[in-house]
Amino acid sequence: MNLYEKYVLPKVLNCTCGSKPIKLQREKIIPLAQGKILEIGIGSGLNIPFYNKAVIEEFHALEPSRELCNMARKVADNEGVDIKFYECNAENIPLPDNFFDNVIITYTMCTIPEVIKANKEILRVLKPNGKLLFCEHGLSPEQKVAKWQSRINFIWGKIAGGCNLNRDIPKLIRASGFEILDLEEMYLPNTPKIAGYNYWGTALKKS
Repeated sequence: MNLYEKYVLPKVLNCTCGSKPIKLQREKIIPLAQGKILEIGIGSGLNIPFYNKAVIEEFHALEPSRELCNMARKVADNEGVDIKFYECNAENIPLPDNFFDNVIITYTMCTIPEVIKANKEILRVLKPNGKLLFCEHGLSPEQKVAKWQSRINFIWGKIAGGCNLNRDIPKLIRASGFEILDLEEMYLPNTPKIAGYNYWGTALKKS
């Protein structure tokens, strides 16, 4: 890990992922979480204030970046939320099968190197009929925008912590074995189109 990734990138991600349009997206998904939950890529803890603590039994979270994990711990302390943190990647989740009611993933599927493997791990740790709650940016349906996403994807990834602009989020979720129950999509306002096409909804682990 270079100095940029260790000291600068966590602050950049915290700022960009905390923008008002993204905050409004978080508000649509995060309050739905209940029971035993796992958040994948909790980052700096931007989702934590939006959880309904009254309906959460256990809260677990993965985050491979120690710097971001430390930021999230401070947010959890400030919000009075008890979270069990794991500093690890989503491709190998150190938790048992059929354990969680909900898994939450927001603005993270774009950066996971082996995303199908990670999604299958999420499927494994969910209970039968458990739900994946997701909100992600990804591939635009507009051909011109999609072409630009692919053209600059490599450079974008270098400056944005491995983020990919052009991942087909619904396709990745279905390819991992989930059934998508509901799906909404749109461009976020006041956001460049190449990075602003959002997908959000819920997906089911079939029993």
